[in-house]
Amino acid sequence: MKQRFWELDALRGFTILLMIAVHLLYDLIYIFRVLDNGPSAFHFLREWGGIIFLVLSGICVTLGSRPIKRGLIVFACGLIINVVTYFMYYLGYAQRDIVIYFGVLHLLGSAMMLWPLLKKCPSYVLFAIGVLIIAGGFYLLNNVRAQSYLLIPFGIQPRRFLTSDYFPLLPYLGFFLLGSVLGRIVYRKKKSLLPAWNEKSYLLRFACLCGRNSLWIYMLHQPVLYLILLLIL
Repeated sequence: MKQRFWELDALRGFTILLMIAVHLLYDLIYIFRVLDNGPSAFHFLREWGGIIFLVLSGICVTLGSRPIKRGLIVFACGLIINVVTYFMYYLGYAQRDIVIYFGVLHLLGSAMMLWPLLKKCPSYVLFAIGVLIIAGGFYLLNNVRAQSYLLIPFGIQPRRFLTSDYFPLLPYLGFFLLGSVLGRIVYRKKKSLLPAWNEKSYLLRFACLCGRNSLWIYMLHQPVLYLILLLIL
């Protein structure tokens, strides 16, 4: 972004910190198996935390620049996670469900690369497309199965499909588009909604720092968590 919008950085930072907490509990429950189940907040954030992040990303894409370049970087990071999670399974460090085929980084990268085409649409068209993608996507996700793994990015899974992070284009691209509509409305003047804030607030400053570096935190936090838990447990 040419201009930083601190409130968006902070929200993205808080979201990424919550995601780290969710992944910590995931490791303790499903990989190291020292907990039987997580609190109800864990399951809620596991289901909806990614959606909140997608909406925020949709808002941010309306304010940023070079979406194709940024999308390529994010998608490439997703491919790295493909390889890492596969070798974790192949070498016996985790069960098969650890393997990520099309996760949140694949989705975000694809959405950013598609944005130069989508941004030409009026906001009401983007809203309608987003709602249709969400409705149709959840129907596919819950009712349609296929043998081919090639359809995984579109929400059509093989039977007995297992993965630890799954954000197909259908339905989750729809939440990104709804966020872009929200960004056009709320930030139509391309100015921060809260320009004056307490810079002495260490919590906000830390959240903004995390928000500005969310991609690298996402890439590095899980290996760090895994190594720490491996040493402790």
